[in-house]
Amino acid sequence: MTPVISAYNWVPPPARGLVRDLRIRWALEELGRPYAVETVLHQDKTAYRAKQPFGQVPAYDDGEVQLFESGAIVLHIAEQDERLLPRDPAARARAIGWMFCALNTLEVPLLQLAELNIFSAGQAWTEGARPKVERWVRQRLGQLAARLGDKTYLDGETFTAGDLLVADVLRQAPDAMLAETPTLVAYRDRCTARPAFQKALAAQLADLNGPPPPGWG
Repeated sequence: MTPVISAYNWVPPPARGLVRDLRIRWALEELGRPYAVETVLHQDKTAYRAKQPFGQVPAYDDGEVQLFESGAIVLHIAEQDERLLPRDPAARARAIGWMFCALNTLEVPLLQLAELNIFSAGQAWTEGARPKVERWVRQRLGQLAARLGDKTYLDGETFTAGDLLVADVLRQAPDAMLAETPTLVAYRDRCTARPAFQKALAAQLADLNGPPPPGWG
C-alpha cells in the first residue's frame, strides 16, 4: 500500500513550509517512494483523532503500520533503507541519537522562542521571558556548530535521518539569530538544497490551497 500521510489544507502564512508533515514527505522523497496525502480540516478533527489522538499532523498509514509523531514516522521510514540510516551499527546509533537531539535538545528551546515571537507576540510577559530563552537558543546553536565543525553532515560526508530532522528544526530559528553561526546557515542550506527537500516543500505548499477556517482573521 502506498503510504498515506495527513496534512492540513490551510495554515497561516508564517507556518507555511514548516508544518511537520514536511519531514515525512522529505524522508519519502529521499528514498524515491510515492505517497498519498489525506487532508485534515482544522474545524473537524473528530474522526481523525482515531489516527492522531491530539488532532495534530502528521499521521501515517502504510497498510501495516499506523503512526503519529513526526520523529517516530521518520524513524520508521529510515529503518527500511540505509540511505537514511546506515547499516553500520555505530553509525546507525549516532544517526538515531541526532534524531532525538533534533526533537528535544534543539526544537524545545526554538519552540519556546516561537511562542514569544509569534504566538504570544505583543503580550507584556514576553519581554521578561525573551532574554533567557534567547540565551538558551544561542547556547544550543553554538554547541551544535562546534560539534558540526567543518564536516559536510553531522557524521561526516553521509546524509542521514539525523541530518534531515536537525536541518528541518534549524529552519525554525530566526534568520538573524542563525546568522550568528555561519556554519549552521551553510549546513541548513546544504541540507535543504537537496532535491528531495525541494520536492517535499513544493508538495506541501501546493496542498495548502484550502480556505481558512471560519472565524480566521
